[in-house]
Amino acid sequence: MTSLRPLPSVIDFNQLFTAISKLKRLQPHSTLISLLRNLELSGIRPNMHSIGILANSYCHLGRVDFGLSLLAKRLKLGYPFDRDCVIFNTLINGFIHCDKLPQALQLLDQMVKLGFQPDIITYGAIFKGLCRIGDNASALHLLRKMQSGTCEPDLVIYSTIIDSLCKDRLLKEALDLFTAMKSEGIIPDVVTYNSLIRGLYNSGSKVEAKNMLAQMLECNIAPDVITFNMLVDMFCKDGNVDEAQAILDYMIERGEIPNVITYSALLDGYCLRGQMEDAEKLLDLMAQNGFEPNIVSFNTIINGYCKARNIDRALNSFQCILQKGVTPNVVTYNTLIDGLCKANRLSLARQMFKDMQGHGITPNVVTYASLLDSLCKNALLDEAVTLLEEMENNGVKPTVVIYGILMDSLCEAGKLEVAAKFFLDLVLKRQEPDVKIYTIMIKGLCKKGLMDEAIQVLRKMEEDSCSPDDRTYNTIIRGYILKNDLSNASYYCDLMVSKGFKGDNDTF
Repeated sequence: MTSLRPLPSVIDFNQLFTAISKLKRLQPHSTLISLLRNLELSGIRPNMHSIGILANSYCHLGRVDFGLSLLAKRLKLGYPFDRDCVIFNTLINGFIHCDKLPQALQLLDQMVKLGFQPDIITYGAIFKGLCRIGDNASALHLLRKMQSGTCEPDLVIYSTIIDSLCKDRLLKEALDLFTAMKSEGIIPDVVTYNSLIRGLYNSGSKVEAKNMLAQMLECNIAPDVITFNMLVDMFCKDGNVDEAQAILDYMIERGEIPNVITYSALLDGYCLRGQMEDAEKLLDLMAQNGFEPNIVSFNTIINGYCKARNIDRALNSFQCILQKGVTPNVVTYNTLIDGLCKANRLSLARQMFKDMQGHGITPNVVTYASLLDSLCKNALLDEAVTLLEEMENNGVKPTVVIYGILMDSLCEAGKLEVAAKFFLDLVLKRQEPDVKIYTIMIKGLCKKGLMDEAIQVLRKMEEDSCSPDDRTYNTIIRGYILKNDLSNASYYCDLMVSKGFKGDNDTF
């Protein structure tokens, strides 16, 4: 266009740039900035619309500071604001997009001081920012302030706040706002209902969630793909996979196209139920409908086979991933390593652990926990200790649970001193031992007949505000019984009962 003579007007270029800006999948913002610069170099003076497009592009790239500098440029070019708050809205939106709510609020204050009145777009951006950080109290306060002003809240603003309240499980407040919204004559849409249905279901109010869905349908509000995805997910989590499949069928019948979220939810449902044949068929259906299974889908299948104790099929699925050129991730390897460990195929689990690192995937605390547990169960304690040391050397912090697994096995094997060393490590690293860890140490001492030391650990436990439980007391009582010290056994038995605990079968 810049080679045409005479040159097209700035309006023509703006129409082109506006069209380019809508191609969001191509992330055109850097290109637009370059084009607008070249336009100015070609001698075409930018107008207010051009400056707005440029500001929007800078904001999308996270450079709101460059966008702010355009306010001065606009004035320099002789374009007064004239109560036009479009560029302010663009910049406020930019701050919200970059998670800089304080700066957005500061600009809003400056805008008001300059005599501009925030419009529905300004308020919408601020509500979005407040709800994004979960500041529901401020959002509700601003809503009340808005209701008393000249710019009334619209459906989008109400829906944004309702969604935020639902995500924070503030269902009463969400439902109250929903009622207030309707009393103001604002008709809820499918987005509003989706938030409430999801919020009610996630809070355990399943009946109320279904009632809300029924209310939506009675109001002739058609469910969208998000609604259907929620329903499929809800039915699958409740174990009603057949109903979830019926929802998928109905969805397709209505002309709604399922997306990867729909298929993933149903796939997860089949795998949780161990219906692996149906899960495999669904994978094929996904591919037929243009949704090539991704690593999340394959991880779900592998996990399903591992849960069904069919480790060979899980390994076959892993090979399928590699053949398709899909890159396994840490979840893939963790699932397989855990499955192999549970199937007592430790040598293959070790090989998978090496393979994982060979492919540049760093093991995490879940990886180490699975291997460590299996090594302990196979009484390979020296290797387990070495693995824990390797874990720490690689910068992966062992959890209290991992310490517990190793310490328990060491105590069972009579290696009390090594277990005590790890107990001391735990304390020195300021990882507070829990009741299970203390009880493991007490059990190890009792097993060796070191009852005085066991009681010292019990006292330290109480000093550290970690209350003993029934297992702790039963362990001490059994220790005294093994030493034929029935007097102390009786004392701790009475103490246990006074604290509301009961003796177990092994104790009595």
